[in-house]
Amino acid sequence: MENVRRYRALASLCRQQAAYRPLQNWELLGQAEHFEYLAELALKAHFDACNAQRDEDTAATATWETPVAA
Repeated sequence: MENVRRYRALASLCRQQAAYRPLQNWELLGQAEHFEYLAELALKAHFDACNAQRDEDTAATATWETPVAA
C-alpha cells in the first residue's frame, strides 16, 4: 500500500508541475498518467493477494470442519 501512496503523490506532483510549465505540459501529464497506472496495478496486486490468502484460509477451514462418517 505504501507504493500506491508514493505513485499517487508522484502523479500529483507531475500535475502540479504541468500547471506551471506549459512547454512541458503534455510530457508531465503523461508521466502523471503513468504513475496513476502503476498505482492501480499495485492496488490490484495487493487486493488479489489479500483475496487469495482469504480463499486459502477458507479452504483450509473447510477441510478441518468436514464431518467424517464412522
